[in-house]
Amino acid sequence: MKVTFADIQKAREHLKGVISPTEMTHSISASKLINQDAANAETEIYFKYENTQRTGSFKFRGAYNKISNLTPEEKARGVVASSAGNHAQGVALSATIAGVQATIVMPENASINKAAATRSYGANVVLHGEIYDEAFEHAQKLEKEKGFTFVHPYQDPYVIAGQGTIGIEILEKVPDLDTVIVPIGGGGLISGIALAVKTIRPNIRVIGVQSDRSPGMAYMFRKETLAHIKRTPTIADGIAIKNPSPTMYENFISKYVDEVVTVSDDEIAEAIVFLMERTKAVSEGSGAAAMAAIMNRPLKLGKKCCVIISGGNIDLNIVSKIIDRGQILRGRLCELSVIVDDLPGNLNRLTEAIASQKANILEVRHDRVSQGLSLRETRIDFVLETTSIEHVERIKKALESTGAKICLKET
Repeated sequence: MKVTFADIQKAREHLKGVISPTEMTHSISASKLINQDAANAETEIYFKYENTQRTGSFKFRGAYNKISNLTPEEKARGVVASSAGNHAQGVALSATIAGVQATIVMPENASINKAAATRSYGANVVLHGEIYDEAFEHAQKLEKEKGFTFVHPYQDPYVIAGQGTIGIEILEKVPDLDTVIVPIGGGGLISGIALAVKTIRPNIRVIGVQSDRSPGMAYMFRKETLAHIKRTPTIADGIAIKNPSPTMYENFISKYVDEVVTVSDDEIAEAIVFLMERTKAVSEGSGAAAMAAIMNRPLKLGKKCCVIISGGNIDLNIVSKIIDRGQILRGRLCELSVIVDDLPGNLNRLTEAIASQKANILEVRHDRVSQGLSLRETRIDFVLETTSIEHVERIKKALESTGAKICLKET
């Protein structure tokens, strides 16, 4: 499979007037955060907001470039795709704009909101299988039975070229950029961007980021064995690919990508909260992976670094959980428990100790029957609004000074 810079330039012409050339801005807050690291003390961080692209992610670029390049006969037969979210919406809207009928196969447990959004863009949604792999197999079956054209989410020259238009936009905004940080799922996004930016500016560094729960491409990049890798659920479901593609690695990632790192769900949650609070950007898990990497990994970023926020289609059902988790990791929310004698006045002494440290009590729960408690003891659980990890430690010391025993760390 071959994609050239000329293909990306052609894709840009196809996409004019259809996609949104998304904003790229310098982030003072992110730059200050990264500047705390001596190695990146002078780094300026820029965000490329693909979360504001039509359908909420970069996927629309590649999908439209693919469908707009179909022959009249292929368009008449219709297209089929498999996806649990962003690719589905990108294909659905692209097909509607091009006047093509689209069938999207989604897993039966796909987000209700994402399935509804895909239908709203004009596609016929088929729910099949418990996992993405089963939906993918069914889509391929429909391709053969119905004569549809299969729109692959990443392993397609037109799709890669479409995603590569982001790279051109980035360097038009900041021509002397030193580093680009890009999330990796199947590899279509980073392949297109890396090809584009390396063609224009050969010395630029391209760093890929994967979830540590689906790290296949990172292992392949480091030439490590994949045998023991087992995919597990992650909040970065948009980049959760079970098996990395040797084709994508050999043709693009091994040639144009300088480094690949992984990040944890906790780190991604912290990044989502930072983006929401400091830049007012709503990002899904996969969209915040690149930010998680620069916050938590010792990367060589240079003086100017662009972070790709690849998508914003976060499931509203888990937003509050992610925010709470991110706040806990940043020391802005604390859950802790103490054991005290079950005597009048003890709760008052505990709350006074907390108040003396200027923390806000959000919840209080009593537990007098848990295993391990004596008949004269009670366990009291607190949820506190705090300002930092150091603040939490001061609160613990204040509680212990009352005679309370801290029995559970914040989680």
